[in-house]
Amino acid sequence: MNKRLVVFTMSLLVVMLLNAQTEQKGITLSGSIQSDILFPQADETIGSPDYKEDVLTNTYAELHLQSQYVDAGVRFEYLEHPLPGFENDFKGWGVPHFYAKGHIKNAELTLGDFYEQFGSGFILRSYEERSLGIDNALRGGRLMVKPFKGLTLKALAGKQRRYWEHSKAFIMGADAQYDLVLAPQASKPVYLSLGASFVNKHEKDEEILVDATRRLNLPKDVQAFDVRANFQRGGWSVLAEYAQKTQDPCFDNGYIYRPGYVAMLSASYSQRGMSLLVQAKRSDNMSFRSQRSISGTSAMINHLPAFTMEHTYDLAALYPYATNPDGEWAYQAEMAYTFKKNTALGGRYGTKVKVNFSHVHCLNTEPRPLDNMTMGSNGYASSFWKWGDTMYYQDLNFQIDKKLTKNLQLNLMYMNQFYNMTAIEGSGGMIHSDIVVGEAKYRLNNKFTLRGEAQYLFSKDHDGDWAFGLLELSVNPHWMFTVSDEYNVGSTHIHYYMGSVTFSTGAHRLQASYGRTREGFNCSGGVCRYVPATKGLTLSYNYNF
Repeated sequence: MNKRLVVFTMSLLVVMLLNAQTEQKGITLSGSIQSDILFPQADETIGSPDYKEDVLTNTYAELHLQSQYVDAGVRFEYLEHPLPGFENDFKGWGVPHFYAKGHIKNAELTLGDFYEQFGSGFILRSYEERSLGIDNALRGGRLMVKPFKGLTLKALAGKQRRYWEHSKAFIMGADAQYDLVLAPQASKPVYLSLGASFVNKHEKDEEILVDATRRLNLPKDVQAFDVRANFQRGGWSVLAEYAQKTQDPCFDNGYIYRPGYVAMLSASYSQRGMSLLVQAKRSDNMSFRSQRSISGTSAMINHLPAFTMEHTYDLAALYPYATNPDGEWAYQAEMAYTFKKNTALGGRYGTKVKVNFSHVHCLNTEPRPLDNMTMGSNGYASSFWKWGDTMYYQDLNFQIDKKLTKNLQLNLMYMNQFYNMTAIEGSGGMIHSDIVVGEAKYRLNNKFTLRGEAQYLFSKDHDGDWAFGLLELSVNPHWMFTVSDEYNVGSTHIHYYMGSVTFSTGAHRLQASYGRTREGFNCSGGVCRYVPATKGLTLSYNYNF
């Protein structure tokens, strides 16, 4: 990439957009700046290395122009010295994302880089998640039309971004969704949404050897299909979705010649003061990449959401679960209920109670004899309803949210967790833990609010017990001061202390932090990134306009 050309293009676009904003009516300009900077320090106690660079940073700046008929946007990224834990190819800088979009009446055409998701993402989800280093935008074209009320048609084609290059595979797809209302005059109308999607990946053959004399015969085209139906009436909602892809031998599945599929059923009910959610998902061999021979988090065409609760408390998130693309049975159930005010269990201000249960298990698979079609692959036949012998993850947690006085809010949580470190990370055995959390928030007056957390993890496995404490003082309207310490009580007896100051005004937010960060996994939506142990000063700046 020609760096001078990138800088010139970026500067020229800024000037053009600013001029357009001031000269034309109906044209708006928006954008953002995000910069996370680490001044690292070596720390042998926690395993933080001595980096060659004095400063590490992930910095993004983007601009978007909106008008009546045409939108345009561009993003600049500086990742030449990235923060720890990202893959090697993540490093670089330039303008990897730009687009122009035209829209008139019921049609929209996008050229350049864009994001798209079909259904739940089982066969296509292009998105950006900076904390994980994911940006698998498609570069090409997308057409969306709405020929009549309720019907949306999409067609797209392009190549997928993989860091600073694009995968050689060519991706084409189409999606149709029809939203209709049954019995619209009824007191509780029925809303029905029907959808169907298709994706084709065209990837050139490459030389992958089974042994010294045999070479894999790889398919150049892999097709994926998705059908779904969503039913809603009153507080009830039921979603059923099924997706399947043809033979797609790749690194993730050991180059086997077996179709993949995923089936999901989700039902929920909600009314004032109560909600209920029940979900089940079975996936088998559904890793779908635009480059068959790579691993890691990049080049994923699809997305398989994890049916596990994403915890925000530090120790509850110590052992997070990542979706297994080889296959799994996953279940989740959640119930939330609010006891009304001025009742025995509700008290003066009411009481909120939530229970969540998640369970993930391996599939039951039976080896079958090799044949000529498998070309030496280790294919498996899978019994649909049977479980295998291995549990991957289980989490049962209870939460109580209670306002004790006008100024005091209390949140309590108990969690029982099983985490199969061997199945998820490769070694470590099954980790069983019990976690208790207490959080209190007290409003001293209109200017000062104090929040505290006390957490403890009980376990006889891996590193044993952990303790965590936090104090946070908010000073309205601009300041927040936070100190915390995460301490391993069981084996290492290491403190991971941290202190931070945050200043916010208008669209600006600046945070300065100093301390230690424990090694572990940062997860979102069932996708995880390993983060090594670090120590140092961190500056984070965000601006949106």
